[in-house]
Order: sequence, then structure tokens, then C-alpha cells
Amino acid sequence: MAKVRISISLDPDEAERVRSHADRAGMDVSSYFVNAAIRQMGDAELAEAEFAGVDALIADAEGRAEHYGPVDETGDDSLSADERREVDEAMSLVYGAGETRIRSRGEVA
Repeated sequence: MAKVRISISLDPDEAERVRSHADRAGMDVSSYFVNAAIRQMGDAELAEAEFAGVDALIADAEGRAEHYGPVDETGDDSLSADERREVDEAMSLVYGAGETRIRSRGEVA
């Protein structure tokens, strides 16, 4: 199979460090970079697969929330009892049992 050349640029110190690591691994610099890139891509693909379900839930929630508009910061008075319970349950999932109050914007958990 034909190979494709990709050119990269490094600072001299970084280039020497890469050469040193490649030598210690018994590889030429090109093979070392390819190995490192393939390993990094595999790690990223595993992470993407691991979080695909969560990402889908977030995307779905964001899609459903678009029609609600901005959050009204006047207080909890506008929530029904069922909505308040749903918020409390969600906050328990995020912050753990016993921490259900909604934090104001900018407040740190």
C-alpha cells in the first residue's frame, strides 16, 4: 500500500525529546509518531464510545429544552409540585442525596 507523507514542525527541544524517546523504544521517529497517534486515536474512540449514551441524553435534553427559552431567575414559584420533585431528583443525581437545592448562577457547588 502506498504511504502518505505528513509534515510536522517542532521546536528543536521537542524534536530532540521525541528522537530520544523513539530511540529508547527502538523505533524511528516516523514509526514512533504513528504509534503514538494510533494509540491516542484509540483512547479517544474508547472515551467517545463510553460516553455516547450520556452525550445522547444531553443532546436530547438540550433539544427538548430549546422551546422553554431562558431560565426565569425569579424563584421556584413558577414550578408545579411535580416539576419541583423532578428538579430535586435530578439535583440529587448530580450532587448526591441530601443536596437538592438549586444553586444560583455563579455559585460553586
